[in-house]
Amino acid sequence: MLNIDALMRSVTVIPVLVIEDAAHAQPIAEALVAGGLTALEVTLRTPAALDVIREMAKVEGAVVGAGTVLNPRDLDAAMEAGATFIVSPGLTAPLTEAALDRGIAYLPGIANSADIMRGLDFGLDHFKFFPAEAAGGIKALKALSGPFGQVSFCPTGGITEATAGDWLALKPVLCVGGSWVVPSGSPDTAAIRRAAEAASRLRPV
Repeated sequence: MLNIDALMRSVTVIPVLVIEDAAHAQPIAEALVAGGLTALEVTLRTPAALDVIREMAKVEGAVVGAGTVLNPRDLDAAMEAGATFIVSPGLTAPLTEAALDRGIAYLPGIANSADIMRGLDFGLDHFKFFPAEAAGGIKALKALSGPFGQVSFCPTGGITEATAGDWLALKPVLCVGGSWVVPSGSPDTAAIRRAAEAASRLRPV
C-alpha cells in the first residue's frame, strides 16, 4: 500500500494535471516519468479525468493519483480508475472517513490552524497547503508550522518554478504541487520532459 510520506518524499514537485483529452495521457505520463517526476496528480476537473487516470496508470514507473477529490463518490470513482493516492482541496469528515476506510494514501487540503487540528483528530499529519499563495504564502506556512511541528506539507496553488525552491527551503515542506510543468493544450512531450527534469533538480534555496 502506498504511503503518503514516502510519496511526498519521492519527488520535489507533484505535477498538478488538468487534461482534456485522454489520448494525451500516456505521452504526458511517459514524458514526466522520463524527466524524473513519477508522482502524478490528475485533477478531476475535466470529463476525461477518470479515463486519463486509467491511461496513465498503464505507464511503467508512474504513480498516479487523483486531485480535486471532493467527496466519497469521487474517491471511489478515482480508485476504480486506478488512482493510488488522492488529493483534496479541503478537509471534510465524510471524505476523510472514506479515505481512511478505503486505506488509500490521502493528502487533504488545509488553509488554517483549525483545518490542521481537524486533520490531527483523524490521525493525519500530512497536508496540502492550499491555495498556498492566496492563503498567505510562505509567511503563513511558517506561522502555521510553529504550533504544528509534527506536520508535513505539500504547498500547492500559485507556486512557480521560480518560487518552488523558496517553499522547499521550509523544513516541514516535503514537496510542492505545480501546474507549470504541463501547460494546457496539446502536449509538447519534449518540453514536458525538459520541464520535469528541471523540476526534479529543484532544491531548497
